[in-house]
Amino acid sequence: MVDPSVLPAFVLAVVAVTIAPGPDNTYIAAVALRHGPRAGVVSALGMACGMVVHVTAAALGLAALLRLNPEIIVVIQLVGAAYLGWLAVDTLRGLSHTSEAGKVPATRDVLVRATLTNLTNPKVILFFAAFLPGFVVAGHGSTVVQMLTLGTLFLVVGLVCDVTIGIVAGRLGRALDSRGRAGTGLTVVAACVYATLALILLVEAVRTIGS
Repeated sequence: MVDPSVLPAFVLAVVAVTIAPGPDNTYIAAVALRHGPRAGVVSALGMACGMVVHVTAAALGLAALLRLNPEIIVVIQLVGAAYLGWLAVDTLRGLSHTSEAGKVPATRDVLVRATLTNLTNPKVILFFAAFLPGFVVAGHGSTVVQMLTLGTLFLVVGLVCDVTIGIVAGRLGRALDSRGRAGTGLTVVAACVYATLALILLVEAVRTIGS
């Protein structure tokens, strides 16, 4: 069982980490700006699905394996960069198809894309490996159980923050596009966000190879 005395500091830390600009909430905001609040909320749920895998992996010690085998991290980074790069290109391709430019993707597609975006960011699992153990207290039961509990709490608090970002960004996108004039601009912004995130992962992969 988690020591109750660490929970206030843990929750505050989670909120600070979640609302700080990062790949996940930037992605959610980009999707919401382009497709509306619903897509933003679904993207937040997709990120949460990815977090379930990361939390479980961290609790089971798989993050340590990644640190010992940096080549695995490089593969994940390259796959993530390729995937986000494809999203950028696919988004821009929509501009050439008038009938598809304003089309909202299926809920399943939005969910899967967000989940894959989260899973292909190895920094998340390494972050959990470094962050969660700091709130594990000896004498309060299994370390794995404590980390899973803390990870679940992180996931819930993070989901609330991400959903809020998705709704706010989605409403902002709707307001900007209320007369149907900003659709192209929002699409370009979304594509630029995906491309930037892909470039970040690519640079990190190169750094990992060089280290």
